[in-house]
Amino acid sequence: MKDALPVTLELNGIRLEPLAPRHADGLRAAAQDGELWKLRITSVPEPDQAEAYIATALEMRPARLAFAVIDATTDEVIGSTSYHDIVPNISRAEIGYTWYGQSRQRSHVNTTCKLLLLTHAFETLGCALVGFRTDNYNHRSQAAIERLGAKKDGVLRHHMMRRDGTVRDTVMYSIARGEWPEVKAQLNYLLTKER
Repeated sequence: MKDALPVTLELNGIRLEPLAPRHADGLRAAAQDGELWKLRITSVPEPDQAEAYIATALEMRPARLAFAVIDATTDEVIGSTSYHDIVPNISRAEIGYTWYGQSRQRSHVNTTCKLLLLTHAFETLGCALVGFRTDNYNHRSQAAIERLGAKKDGVLRHHMMRRDGTVRDTVMYSIARGEWPEVKAQLNYLLTKER
């Protein structure tokens, strides 16, 4: 697996740019679109924590490569997503820390972002497997991951602390390199229906 270096990816009017301090105001606005930080099952930053969210993401390199999700027609920041838990010696990475402003949810944005990230992971970085994880109570996220064609690997019980102090179970999914051609075809098909 090649090193996951900062890169800009673009498709269908969506641009993924390496997350940087200049995106703080945009992240704040995106999080306020639906007051997403109030959801107990996500890790969306509170508006006054946008700079800290970015700083933490940058400190996690090279195990995490974070992106600002940009509407390429308006240059508006509409969310964030990341490669994380990158393990080059076994050609494995995960896609997560994903969230979009409420007005962009249930649109082509997530499918486009996943197509961009999965294509780059399998076809450029040479990943053998790409994983996903979500809170066991985040049923919308689980459905979205399953819709991508990812396989459910299992549940890690008592795995991570939520912001409200409770401990979550984490549902794990993955897509293996051999499954990628079919997953890619399905994502392209979904995009023809969503656009």
